[in-house]
Amino acid sequence: MDASELQPIMQFLQQRVPFLSLDEEALLSGCRSLTIGYYSKASAFVPLDPLHPQLYIVRSGAFEVRDINGELLDRLGEGDYFGFPSLLSGEEASNRVAILEDGLVYHLPPEMFNLLRTKSREFDRFFNKAFAKRLRHQGRFKAKELTTTSRITTLMSKSPLTIDMKATISDAARLMRKSRVSSVLVIDNEKLVGILTDKDLRNRVLAEGLDGSLAIHQAMTTTPISIESNSLVFEAMLLMSEHNIHHLPVVDGGEAKGIITSTDILRGQSSQPLLLIGEIDRQKDLPSLIQVSKQIPLLLQNLISADARAEEIGRVLTSVTDALTRRLIVLNQQILGEAPMAFCWLAFGSQGRQDQVACSDQDNGLLLAHEPDEAAEGYFEALSKAVCAGLDECGYIYCPGDIMAQNPKWRMSLKQWRGVFHKWVSTPDPKALMHSSIFFDMRSVYGPQSLFNGLQDEVLNNTKNNDIFLAGLTGNSLTSTPPLGFFRKFVLERDGTEVKGIDLKHKGSALINDIARVYALSAGIKEVNTAKRIRALMDQNIINRKDALNLADAHEFIAHMRLSNQGYQYTNGKPVTNYLMPKDVSSLVRHQLRDAFKVVHDGQVGLKLKMMRSY
Repeated sequence: MDASELQPIMQFLQQRVPFLSLDEEALLSGCRSLTIGYYSKASAFVPLDPLHPQLYIVRSGAFEVRDINGELLDRLGEGDYFGFPSLLSGEEASNRVAILEDGLVYHLPPEMFNLLRTKSREFDRFFNKAFAKRLRHQGRFKAKELTTTSRITTLMSKSPLTIDMKATISDAARLMRKSRVSSVLVIDNEKLVGILTDKDLRNRVLAEGLDGSLAIHQAMTTTPISIESNSLVFEAMLLMSEHNIHHLPVVDGGEAKGIITSTDILRGQSSQPLLLIGEIDRQKDLPSLIQVSKQIPLLLQNLISADARAEEIGRVLTSVTDALTRRLIVLNQQILGEAPMAFCWLAFGSQGRQDQVACSDQDNGLLLAHEPDEAAEGYFEALSKAVCAGLDECGYIYCPGDIMAQNPKWRMSLKQWRGVFHKWVSTPDPKALMHSSIFFDMRSVYGPQSLFNGLQDEVLNNTKNNDIFLAGLTGNSLTSTPPLGFFRKFVLERDGTEVKGIDLKHKGSALINDIARVYALSAGIKEVNTAKRIRALMDQNIINRKDALNLADAHEFIAHMRLSNQGYQYTNGKPVTNYLMPKDVSSLVRHQLRDAFKVVHDGQVGLKLKMMRSY
């Protein structure tokens, strides 16, 4: 490869982590060893030679990494890498790399890859961390790994207490007492120069008999151990253990961005789902439940940071909501006494589907075993109002449409509920169906399953193969379409703040929920979760395997983007919404979103052909 060919490759790699950490000689050696491959979309997959592993560097194009079961592991675009797991583990490649767009790829041979790892610690560390991330993704989410795989930004204090270098020891002590913290960061010209902790005050000031009027630098720990904000909690735990410290400043470019303490890490561990649910079950009153529920946003951030699948995040968050709901029912029954009859607390919408995310409001109802008398009606009114109020105080706001058990309209006997569903199914008025669709995503959170089955079985018997009802439900689901216009450009909408963006919930996830719901009701499928519905539809050949897998992938990807975007909004102090700004994502992600929305569009076309052929 001559100098004219090397120059653009050098310029490209010099701008890419981790190659930018290499010195010029090492980078030049690496570039000289590269070969170039062109991969056509028509070939479907990159031909990986198990006997000759190498590092693949994407210069252009788009690719997907999938495991042997076809599960999506990663999406790659310009500047991304694949092939490194085999180089690091010595095992044959078992994953497949699908070609989404024609692309150019640089190949780095294993000998040079290993040489560059020895030349640069940053280079070696980058690929080891990338390999660990891939393993986490490949092994899926495990609750016990949450704390160690999270970013420290999910736990750290983002507004650390700071004091100027010119202050005295007494100034620092008074500031720490006033703020009720055990450490203060010492700043000089906006740069971190030290840290003063309770331990320093005890050992270096009181024990030595120093005067509090002395300058703070005489007691502080200078050039303290610190960590960067993009590090993992696991790395913070290692540093704190290695150096026997309990306060770790978070520093980027010399500037203090926050601080993480051993207490923060313990608090993070308590937000793991199983521990959090156990803690919910132990609470004795509403105030304590409200305090525990404050850990739920942290749990969501941990899940997002841990690269959990969107489907898994939804199930975990909903399990916490279910536990909170059940505990509120039990606590209020301790006050009101035993219920006068059997009942089920019903969850509708996102809680019913087990796909809750941030900004979830309440959608619930009460199913009673039989018609209540006046006393029973009073009991269930008091119970439902107390539970709904408790949920609101725990962060699940009242439903704007008043679909809640505290509304007598949605607190009915089994006979009454059957009558309501029968009316929706037998005389499917478009407006009524539009407002009732979430009721068909129902699940019992509390109460005898047999009572709930008595309602669900009858509903499914009435919807199965009911052409008129299914056509009406389909018609409603097609009133909204994915945000695609001519020339494959996004159609942008405005949210409440008049900022253009893509509504990933109502123009993406909700449309897939609609498609899966109609098909499931047409076949009498009991599953309510959208991903499970799609799998059941595929197993019963109601949707062909290819279309079902495409729909499932689109559902996961759009939901993942929605969660990642909400995580970004939360971390950066922005209002948490369902809107994604295209400028905030790469061209590859925009391409993948267009493909996902195209799948939704095709799914709507297929649904219309099957369910509205006579209309």
